[in-house]
Amino acid sequence: MKKTKTKTMNPDSQIPLLIPPTSPTMESGGRPQKGTLLFIVSVLFLMPLAALFISLHIHNLQKAFRREENSLPLFPRGVAEGVSAKSNPYLWQKGSYNWTNAMLSWQRTAFHFQPQKNWMNDPNGPLFYKGWYHIFYQYNPESAVFGNITWGHAVSTDLIHWLYLPIAMLRDSWYDAKGVWSGSATLLPDGRIVMLYTGNTHQNVQVQNLAYPANLSDPLLLHWVKYADNPVVLPPPGIGPKDFRDPTTAWVGPDDKWRVLIGSKVNQTGLSLVYKTQDFIHYELNDEYMHEVPGTGMWECVDFYPVSVNGPDGLDTSVNGPGVKHVLKSSLDDTRGDHYAIGRYFIENDTWVPDDPNKDVGIGLKLDYGRFYASKTFYDQNKKRRVLWGWINESDSETADLKKGWASLQSIPRTVVFDKKTETHLLQWPVEEIESLRLRSYEFEEVVVKPGSVVPLDIGPATQLDIFAEFEIEYLASKGTGKKENVGCGNGAFDRSSLGPFGILAIADDKLSELTPIYFHLSNTSFFCVDETRSSKASDVSKLVFGSEVPVVGDERLSMRVLVDHSIIESFAQGGRTVISSRVYPTEAIYEAARLFVFNNATDINIKASLKIWQLNSAFIRPFPFH
Repeated sequence: MKKTKTKTMNPDSQIPLLIPPTSPTMESGGRPQKGTLLFIVSVLFLMPLAALFISLHIHNLQKAFRREENSLPLFPRGVAEGVSAKSNPYLWQKGSYNWTNAMLSWQRTAFHFQPQKNWMNDPNGPLFYKGWYHIFYQYNPESAVFGNITWGHAVSTDLIHWLYLPIAMLRDSWYDAKGVWSGSATLLPDGRIVMLYTGNTHQNVQVQNLAYPANLSDPLLLHWVKYADNPVVLPPPGIGPKDFRDPTTAWVGPDDKWRVLIGSKVNQTGLSLVYKTQDFIHYELNDEYMHEVPGTGMWECVDFYPVSVNGPDGLDTSVNGPGVKHVLKSSLDDTRGDHYAIGRYFIENDTWVPDDPNKDVGIGLKLDYGRFYASKTFYDQNKKRRVLWGWINESDSETADLKKGWASLQSIPRTVVFDKKTETHLLQWPVEEIESLRLRSYEFEEVVVKPGSVVPLDIGPATQLDIFAEFEIEYLASKGTGKKENVGCGNGAFDRSSLGPFGILAIADDKLSELTPIYFHLSNTSFFCVDETRSSKASDVSKLVFGSEVPVVGDERLSMRVLVDHSIIESFAQGGRTVISSRVYPTEAIYEAARLFVFNNATDINIKASLKIWQLNSAFIRPFPFH
């Protein structure tokens, strides 16, 4: 690819005004002719009708604009603007369930970050600065559906309890007039902070912009200044105007130049572009892509960072050398998933090669096999760890979202480390601060669950939980050693085979009319799955089966950790080797009626389940007390 330097787009191009024709005039002398007089009488007669017509037309236009913002669109929201779909086409033809206020209120989470109200999507620019963790996020301050995207902002001292701050950046310039989209923060060695973000221009062109704090002495970073000569990077030749977005955190090379990745595609080949800069104002495009994978489509929200192969600590984004591998991750518009691979970064030409070509980006592993997208990591220099966030979307209807007044949340922040046992996976785990919410605990040792059985766990309401579970298998003598069918997750937890499924039933009612199984299913390999298909009686909810293979290494026991927080369940198998986020919207298994069970739907084995369970408190999430 030919190198290009930045250039400025002309912001003054406008659509010319349509000039109405001149009005009828009288003939010279001021005396109206007969035809003119008839015309005037007709006009006087028709004016009230015309006024009525105009009034109705304006009323209909206003209704149409309200429908566009608050009702079902003709196409998925976001697609016309050149980003991934932000609404669920599966639900367009579904009638709205008769949700009560009590049902909708229950869905609000207790310890996951979400705004006070309205729509949220991608996490942006996370960082730790002067004692505060900062999260920015895609936000619509006017409605619970996608649109009018600005940057929301919140701070925390522990990644669990959050304080809302005023909006950080509005779409108030020609270069971001149609959206202040995703971006990343870079902390420079001299203490400065630069924020690169994608703006959608007034002409629907994706460009990269620079912003920085107005006052570095302010630990809350309340005010942000957009660079006067934005944009700093335009789509290069050969890249579509809607295929150029989401700059990464920058890292510095041995030449003292900073590198930034931007996601894109050429035809159906997904790729990451590399730009170099010394001042974050002037950029040069590398001749080679960092990496490309044919058939993967548009790469959004690209992330790139080092991991240590020898220790548990996270690494600053600029670290490279012996004992270091690099993770390349992309959110694929075509699959709606966050795909990653581990490989080697070559600093001499800024390229990256996966360790295993069969596990390349988009054709191998996912960070999360459930409802999880647009994730972003940052290096937490406070605790020497790499922390990952992801956007968890809704799977109910927009009608329900508008009624409850909010949509979407962020995952629990997760630490990310290299899996030394497999050397092919990452391990994700909830940040340790989540343990500060633990209240009463319950322990169950070697609970025997026979084939076809369900065992209740007496822990009271099961709406906010931290669950650790281990499972041992006892083969039944009358059944031999079990048949290892290649079943995967099947059609859900109610497809029985010799070695599964078995696990827990979360957010279930006593009658088991609503339940969400989180389970293992063994065959030639081990699968970890979540089944939403019976999680709710509501008709306007997308209910799927999620899951993937999970390696079980050496003498490891089958284990899972599950965080339950009302309408979200985050499940981590084998220490975080495979992760699944799911959304549930029960109509009966809510409040005091929510229960927890252990189940075994295998035919040839007994299960011994050992569990430790904590009830979790709610997090403190509210506006910053400026007074």
